[in-house]
Order: sequence, then C-alpha cells, then structure tokens
Amino acid sequence: MLRIRLARSGAKKQPSYRVVVIERERARDGRFVEILGHYNPRRDPPEIAIKRDRVEYWMSRGAQPSETVRSLLKRTAAQPGVSTD
Repeated sequence: MLRIRLARSGAKKQPSYRVVVIERERARDGRFVEILGHYNPRRDPPEIAIKRDRVEYWMSRGAQPSETVRSLLKRTAAQPGVSTD
C-alpha cells in the first residue's frame, strides 16, 4: 500500500522535509516512488510547495496521505499565497 508522507532532509538540527509517495512498510527516509513537493518549517512563514495534480493522481491510485500531509494539504488549500506548483 502506498502512502503520501514526509521524508526528512536537511542538516542536523535544521530539518526540512520532502512530500513523497512511498510504500507503507519502508523507512522514513527509504526509497520513494516520487517527490510531490517540500515543506520547510524553519522559514517564517513555513514554506510549503506541493504539486496538487500529482497528489490527486496518486490518491486516485489508492495512496493514503499521512495525518501531517493531510493537514499541509488543507493549509495550502486555505491560503492563496502558498505555492502549489
């Protein structure tokens, strides 16, 4: 089963995250199927860029978003200034 979730990247104590499609059983930073965007919580305001068309494609194929990704998707839909490439 596929999940849409965050994979950590960035330096020590300076996290940034990729929004990826990955098999449910794989490790957090394991091999992923596709990168759908990124999230940088260290910016003010936090930087969120998600490819909505690709998210919809993978969800139509049965991928389930994690709770965190679901909240990021809601946040990007509510804010018109946020990039959703």
